[in-house]
Amino acid sequence: MKADILIVGSGCSGLYAALHLPADKEILLITKSDFESSDSFLAQGGICMLRDNDDYDSYFEDTMKAGHYENDKTSVDIMIRSSQDTIKALISYGVDFHRDDNGELDFTREGAHSRKRILFHEDITGKEITSHLLAEAKKRSNITLMEYTTLLDIIEENNICYGAIIRTKDGKLDRVDCDYTIFATGGIGGLYKHSTNFRHLTGDALAIAIKHNIELKDINYVQIHPTTFFNKDENERSFLISESVRGEGAHLYGKNMERFTNELLPRDLLTKEIKKQMAKDHTEHVWEDFRTIPYDELHSHFPNIIAHCLEHGVDPDKECVPVTPAQHYFMGGIKVDHQSKTTMDHLYAVGETACNGVHGRNRLASNSLLESMVFAKRAAKEISATYEKLTTPSNLGYINVEMYKNRESIANDYKELVLDEIKNA
Repeated sequence: MKADILIVGSGCSGLYAALHLPADKEILLITKSDFESSDSFLAQGGICMLRDNDDYDSYFEDTMKAGHYENDKTSVDIMIRSSQDTIKALISYGVDFHRDDNGELDFTREGAHSRKRILFHEDITGKEITSHLLAEAKKRSNITLMEYTTLLDIIEENNICYGAIIRTKDGKLDRVDCDYTIFATGGIGGLYKHSTNFRHLTGDALAIAIKHNIELKDINYVQIHPTTFFNKDENERSFLISESVRGEGAHLYGKNMERFTNELLPRDLLTKEIKKQMAKDHTEHVWEDFRTIPYDELHSHFPNIIAHCLEHGVDPDKECVPVTPAQHYFMGGIKVDHQSKTTMDHLYAVGETACNGVHGRNRLASNSLLESMVFAKRAAKEISATYEKLTTPSNLGYINVEMYKNRESIANDYKELVLDEIKNA
């Protein structure tokens, strides 16, 4: 197979990159599962936007403080200053953010934010955004989309990426020759016992980076979300109870139904407080009380969260909801510069699989969707501005793809190595 640009992943970062690449380039976008099974679709809370110039300093400080001041300051500045243009682009694609009675964009607040600056669509903001990006990508004649297609390896020589080895939906092995490759493979939740991520997100790009000596950054920076619905079924993906619920006033209680912490602490600090309370109470969860939120606001803002609770036998209008921490987000990843370029030529990485340092040690709530799209666009613009055709070296002209026939995915072969790298970092 041949393409000008290969994008691996159909979340918001991969789609946003595709939409900002030149229309005269043939783009092949592949995804390991169906198009909607990306963590971008699962994002509940919202997406941050700089309210005005007066908000800049506090937004910057909130992001830095949440990241324990280990953030790359330039990356943070780029993300914040690009936020308004990103929102304008999303609205132009048809994304419907909640508006107030006057028709103006409405904002909510989440943990560790000093003011309301988060736009949302009910409690399915990620689905609202990513579904519109997907719909837009399907309209573009230069973008070919392939579901159930797995990246098995890249083709490289002398630190230049010439394409990839893939397995298609029908099980066929193939190679893709291209000028540029963009990793947008998402997180690493599939490597963990409890995670809010889809199980097929297993750090495939990380495994490839380890194999091919592509530099990594901060890969031990793994975020645990403090509040997911407690379910004893360990095979079920952990369902996230959005930070916005606490941002709108929900309380957390121990087993004696007494508040034990500030619910708006940064995620890592709140997780520590919850785990401390669970150890004190000898329980597997704490309780979250939604009843502190006005009824109409609760049901209009969080209908899907309420529906999930009801499906699992808990009525948030009458009782508290059992919640427990679970692996949620990966702040580390493949090291990239401010244009999302990796340490391998002609290879870029965007979204959760990349690390440009914007999040530091801990991600501020609702910065993920924004960061993913801001730096995906920068990758697209960098590729467009410096585009260079590749000629595959003669010794790479023939690769026996059959050697990959027993590989379900590279992450399965490299799972323990990836986890060891994370633990040892």
